Amino acid sequence: MVGGLFSGCVQGPMPKAGSFFELTPQSAQYRVLQTRMFDTSNEKELLSASAAVLQDLGFQVEESAKEVGMLRAAKERSAREYGQEISQSFVLILSAVGAAFGGPLMIMPVDVHQQINATLVTRRSETDPSRFSVRILFHRSLWKGDGSVGDQHIPPGQQSLEMIVDGKIYQQFFAKLSKSLFLEAHKI
Repeated sequence: MVGGLFSGCVQGPMPKAGSFFELTPQSAQYRVLQTRMFDTSNEKELLSASAAVLQDLGFQVEESAKEVGMLRAAKERSAREYGQEISQSFVLILSAVGAAFGGPLMIMPVDVHQQINATLVTRRSETDPSRFSVRILFHRSLWKGDGSVGDQHIPPGQQSLEMIVDGKIYQQFFAKLSKSLFLEAHKI
């Protein structure tokens, strides 16, 4: 499980190699999910509040380019899930039965480790200079592997990249950001 804010997150379909940033029919839907407008003319305050919310969610800000309105943050988490361990055991048992009849012994790799990334960009509204849009994209890098059975070993390192598209995650982030901006604006 991802844990905390990212428990039970739903990932988008696995992208093909090199296609993670290609536009899809769902791109417009994801953009709406990932973007909110805020009534503030102070971009530095907006970025500062965004960084604080990300840190409250367990992220470490790795890069900040305030002159272009961009933040990048990440957090490391275990990716082990109970269901995967059961599936791995089931495949191993079936594989062992098959191996008794001359088939190969198979070991199903499981998710071991993940890095959850957040990339945030601010942009001044073209129609109202006292407003900024904030777009945040959550995605994760996932490493698979899991020890050995007998003399077979699946080394850690098999990696995949997934966009996180669970609307609740984005709603929670923007709700916390709205609250932070409100408290800051009213010096509470």
